Amino acid sequence: MTALTARWVVVDIEGTLTPTSQVHVVLYDYARPRLGPWIDSHPRDPIVVDAVSAIRSLSGLPDSANTEAIVEVLHGWMDADQKIAPLKTLQGLIWQRGYADGDLVTEFFPDVVPALRSWHDTGLDLAVFSSGSVAGQVASFSRTTDGDVTSLFSAHFDTVNAGPKRERPSYTAIAAALNAAGPQIVFFSDVPAELDAAAEDGWQTVGLARPGEPFGDADFGTHLAIKAFAEVSVDLP
Repeated sequence: MTALTARWVVVDIEGTLTPTSQVHVVLYDYARPRLGPWIDSHPRDPIVVDAVSAIRSLSGLPDSANTEAIVEVLHGWMDADQKIAPLKTLQGLIWQRGYADGDLVTEFFPDVVPALRSWHDTGLDLAVFSSGSVAGQVASFSRTTDGDVTSLFSAHFDTVNAGPKRERPSYTAIAAALNAAGPQIVFFSDVPAELDAAAEDGWQTVGLARPGEPFGDADFGTHLAIKAFAEVSVDLP
């Protein structure tokens, strides 16, 4: 087992805490048919209004574009797995309702919650950095096969409040928000390019090479690579 010391543990979600299929199949399939109805049923919600405006702007649609045209753009972004902020915002709102209504339940890899609880109980602070919206993150942690685990996390970051996951400035911004220096943070992700960006800011990095996942056979280069959290320990300095 590899032993690390840190003040903060920051974790990715998809492919790290949950199977990729949890997002690409379960959550995407849940959100896809609900995007249009959600937009139409929340015409005065400022979050929805801003998201729709951003979608029109980013896609080149005219201000007069109707919901059908907007949804067509959103479905195209989903098919291409684009991490675009207004899409993530709308998905997060829909998922939030789905978890609250009991339609959705998050399934973690078996090693995840024992590790998270152990780190939390030893005094480490935990945070999330995911392309999914903060609202979606909190909702997904509120109803899981291991119960409500929202209390384990002290901070949440997404591409809106931090920035793109494959760019160094995003990690600089997160470190500042956590009031921590890069070496005081260890970041777990299944995507080598994300680990590269974090390492550029001085973070400690660990790659999750989970069998059967898209990056299970990836080249993690100089990053420590593990197949499960049980292969590494993290303690306070």
